Amino acid sequence: MNWYLNFVRGYPFVSAMIQFAVLGTLGDLVSRRLSGSKESASVSLILTKMLVWAVLSIFIKVAFIGFEGFVNTLGLYRVLPVVFFENGFLNALARSLAMNLQFGVFLVLLHRLLDNVVERKRNWKKLDSAFLSLLWFWIPAHTVTFMLPKDYQIGLAALWSFMLGLLLSTFTHSNREVE
Repeated sequence: MNWYLNFVRGYPFVSAMIQFAVLGTLGDLVSRRLSGSKESASVSLILTKMLVWAVLSIFIKVAFIGFEGFVNTLGLYRVLPVVFFENGFLNALARSLAMNLQFGVFLVLLHRLLDNVVERKRNWKKLDSAFLSLLWFWIPAHTVTFMLPKDYQIGLAALWSFMLGLLLSTFTHSNREVE
């Protein structure tokens, strides 16, 4: 485990890019498979999706740093009560709410735009569901994430990306069975 921590500390952006490229793409591929898609993913599509996830990870890493500062500044100016800085859960919840309600919307749109470019199509369907995932999935998930030591946060966020892919494909598969 020390090698992981040393790598994350020594190369925070590179490690974020690798973790998201692997886990995010794996989530996309598993989701695609479980949702019943007949299309197989080519090597070039997989590599391009890995690049998209790597690019997204840079924005995510910067957001993790920036929204920690944002929430701390809210406390400094007494916009948030002191209890948000004495209680780890409330601090993590404040960071998660601030990040997902502000940055999350941008990230959902950017992710969809990049996916459209990669897949050479215009797919803006179910964008409302993607926005809703900020509320029911990402706010709770990032609250847990922000309760961890910093060195583990990006890794867990990348794992959450994989898990969301599994959840969404399960929902898609369940909806098809009902119809």
